[in-house]
Amino acid sequence: MDVHSCIDIEDYEILVEIGEGAYGKVYKARETKDKQRLLALKKLNIPNDTESGIPAFMIREVALLRKTEYFNHPNIVKLLNVSAILRYQTLDLTLVFEYIDQDLSTFLASAPAGGLSREKIKDVMHQLLLGLDFLHTNMMVHRDLKPDNVLVSSRGQVKIADFGLSRIYSYYIALTPCVVTLWYRAPEVLLQSGYMPSVDMWSAGCIFAELFLLRPLFREYSEAQQLQKIFQVIGLPREEDWPMESPIPYSSSWGTGAGSSQLLPNLNQQENDLLSQCLVFNPTKRISAFRALAHSFLAGP
Repeated sequence: MDVHSCIDIEDYEILVEIGEGAYGKVYKARETKDKQRLLALKKLNIPNDTESGIPAFMIREVALLRKTEYFNHPNIVKLLNVSAILRYQTLDLTLVFEYIDQDLSTFLASAPAGGLSREKIKDVMHQLLLGLDFLHTNMMVHRDLKPDNVLVSSRGQVKIADFGLSRIYSYYIALTPCVVTLWYRAPEVLLQSGYMPSVDMWSAGCIFAELFLLRPLFREYSEAQQLQKIFQVIGLPREEDWPMESPIPYSSSWGTGAGSSQLLPNLNQQENDLLSQCLVFNPTKRISAFRALAHSFLAGP
């Protein structure tokens, strides 16, 4: 029995599974009619519980993607269609996206041994920040920005994807502890504080550093270790910058020193300046996507 079907799933031939998450699988597929375009099908598993209905995060992802679809932004992955089919009290929800060849993790893994050129890094960051500025201007925060969720086409077009944890924000968002993969997680999230769109700018800063290093800047395996690694690089913040609502108390034992404006020794002054403004501990002082786009590293020759 169909509750709502915007597409006929038989119009698509599944070619291969290309990803799996906690809530479903992603497949590479091809249209069987018309243009025979390659597509990405995200098939979501809806818990077999008619009382609970569709989980809120799934409704949120579809709603946000529909909102971004209206603007057709070049740096946001395009949602082409949605299919929702009820079979024997189980809801099969399928999202159809444009197909992009690889994500940023794969792109970096195939980078030359000498690293990416400065021009390529500028290009990737410029496109990423254009996408983030669009989201933030439209009152959306991604909340799970990482290389796996940034797609790079064979023509070098960068698109932000996977809005499963995204939401429309008010001034200050209450904590969701699992938000953002640990290595790209902002200090305010690690400290169980509220957060704003600047949480995405921390993640963008981590990605910026990774474009130079070809490896994550902060790569630890517990929240406490992650915080210590962050303070080792940016320095221990001032106690007045520590979020008052955090259940984790400020302690000088977290780290020593005030950090350095030269966060990565191999970067030049422009590059380090933008990186340090993305990786500011206090989220209210962190650079915005709009301001970052005007930074001399990106706006200059």
